[in-house]
Amino acid sequence: MRPAQLSFILDREFQSTAAGHHTPVMLWGPPGVGKSQIVAQVAARHQVPVVDIRLSQMEPSDLRGIPFRVGDHVEWATPTMLPDAVRHGPAGVLFLDEITSAPPAVSAAAYQLILDRRLGDYRVPDGWAIFAAGNRQGDRGVTYAMPAPLANRFSHYAVDAHLDDWAAWAYANGIDEGLIAFLRFKPELLFDFDPAKNAGGELAFPSPRSWEFAHRALQKFGDHPELLAGALAACVGHAAGIECAAFIDSLDRLPDLAAICAGQDVAAPTEIDLQYAVAAALAGRALRVKDAPDAKAVWGNILDYAQKFPQREMGVMLVSDMHRGIGQALFAVPQFSGWANAVADLMLYE
Repeated sequence: MRPAQLSFILDREFQSTAAGHHTPVMLWGPPGVGKSQIVAQVAARHQVPVVDIRLSQMEPSDLRGIPFRVGDHVEWATPTMLPDAVRHGPAGVLFLDEITSAPPAVSAAAYQLILDRRLGDYRVPDGWAIFAAGNRQGDRGVTYAMPAPLANRFSHYAVDAHLDDWAAWAYANGIDEGLIAFLRFKPELLFDFDPAKNAGGELAFPSPRSWEFAHRALQKFGDHPELLAGALAACVGHAAGIECAAFIDSLDRLPDLAAICAGQDVAAPTEIDLQYAVAAALAGRALRVKDAPDAKAVWGNILDYAQKFPQREMGVMLVSDMHRGIGQALFAVPQFSGWANAVADLMLYE
């Protein structure tokens, strides 16, 4: 399932805690696909804390607590890492990350916590959702088969990499538009993890997480072209890194983006890679002026330019990315209807 859909599902699951309808959710997926970040984004939207517990690093007693004697009885000291309404707040997310890497004895200790929302005398506060994540057994991670009693305590969703969802996140988080353009140009490289190939020695591979690392590398080494290709390869693998560096190197041939945003007559490039780069750069500029007084004027000029691409699909991609970041306000721009009419046959065909 694509990340945007899962994000909506986790939103609803968090909100359902108040009504008593919450079901613990297990997210499955290969490394780097964004499982942990989806959970963090849900918590951030609701402005609640995340208690991240890595079961793979624990002993069974770490969850149950330490016993101590009180008179003729033994009581248990509740671990402070577990959610507490006083310390952490009345609502939040208990996130059991890397749960499939936990030894069976540890995962067994979590059974009662997950299903009954309690461990001995400890109870998970009513406003807290329980989410978990882990890798599949074929992903070359340290994983154990999830026992049936534990699996039956979750609803299960598989996380898939999706370029449109990643691009929306990338624009919102200031990821370099050259990288967004490159992945629009080479969408198959958003996620390219082959357990058999990576077992042969190459450790870096393209994933949503490693492309964020590539963004950081570009900020650090973009002014050192002799180092950039190696730095990108260190993040996303040799083949993807070399291709990306070559693409970034070609961006000095872009047309004047400021002139386009100002409404001047600028020709669209004929090279397909530069068309992707222009579309990504203009979508980024459209989002950055969202709250500016001249936002609608800039959007209108970009909409006019979207009709100039030799490949009309490029204009559709540009406007789709703008809409994901801007929302309904884009429809109020006068030039939108002109663009929509110009591509109506293409949209109906698709």
